[in-house]
Amino acid sequence: MQINNEKLYYVGGFVRDEILGLQSVDIDYCYEGNAIEFAKNMQIIRTNPDFGTVRVVLDGQEVDIASTRIEIYPKSGHLPVVKTLGCTLFEDLKRRDFTINALAKNTVTGEIIDYFNGLEDIKNKKLRVLHDLSFIDDPSRIVRGLKFSVRFGFELDNSTKKLQDLYLSNINYDISYHRLKKELKETFSLNNDKAFDKFINQGIYRLLGENQLIPRVEHNIGELNVQFGSKYPYMVYLGLFDLSRFELTYEEKEIIVNFERIKSSMPEDNISTYNLFNKVPLESILLYAISVNYEVAINYLTNLAKVEIATKGDDLLKLGIKQGPIYKEIFDYLLACKLENSSLTKDDEISMLKRRFGL
Repeated sequence: MQINNEKLYYVGGFVRDEILGLQSVDIDYCYEGNAIEFAKNMQIIRTNPDFGTVRVVLDGQEVDIASTRIEIYPKSGHLPVVKTLGCTLFEDLKRRDFTINALAKNTVTGEIIDYFNGLEDIKNKKLRVLHDLSFIDDPSRIVRGLKFSVRFGFELDNSTKKLQDLYLSNINYDISYHRLKKELKETFSLNNDKAFDKFINQGIYRLLGENQLIPRVEHNIGELNVQFGSKYPYMVYLGLFDLSRFELTYEEKEIIVNFERIKSSMPEDNISTYNLFNKVPLESILLYAISVNYEVAINYLTNLAKVEIATKGDDLLKLGIKQGPIYKEIFDYLLACKLENSSLTKDDEISMLKRRFGL
């Protein structure tokens, strides 16, 4: 089903990306009025009356259409609530974070609606908030600005930078950490060390909580994440900070807990290195690499992690060795030998254990 209605607009990131010549993953629609009422004759998947949004099937794809709305912040730093549904397009767009995301495009005429000079800011590669209380209302916008600066190569305009500096000098820590975490995860999942540099140099890291320590990192985190295939690259950027204010997933907690466990250890040989890192999450090892001992961690990841002995339990049975505690002693011995000389064959292993255990 196609839509032909001049009150339906493309909005936000879709319009911005089109202007920048980028492929946008999501298409954001906004209807000037009540979107649920507008969609009553379409194939509706679900609705959210509180926010005036509706998911429909359009041209064979599921898309979301939002009603224009006015939001207010009953408490600074917390999630907004909807005050008015079906407001004017102008009122809807002025609640956005930056001017480059406050653009709309009419789905019928193709006209670009630009009330806040977003097109000029895109041209000048500037990030500008729409009002002076923007960061006070939602400090996660500071991290969104960091994300956009890395994605698009934009910089904060002077007035916005001053507002950011002012907020970061007097942070309200009674904020929505759920929203802040979402933005941090998206930003550092870009896996770009420029984001980390700005995060530190602009003092954005202070949003994580009071008394944060600045980690000393001398290696390119992004390159390490790519080289070793990190599943949680953002945790290698954030794991050196105090994340106690955030609700972490099981995997994220495991990364932190394991790093805390290993960070004070300094193995002196291959077997102790292997035992320290074996079965530890990759991200914990990368945190160790960038903050404790790079050479030890990289030696494990590149040389030791994949070392396996060829001798198995069946081989020991064939040698007449009955199952028992001696099996662990034998396998530990062979592993230590293999870690020192990865070229050992199975025949080499058998010969060595015969000599060692008098078989």
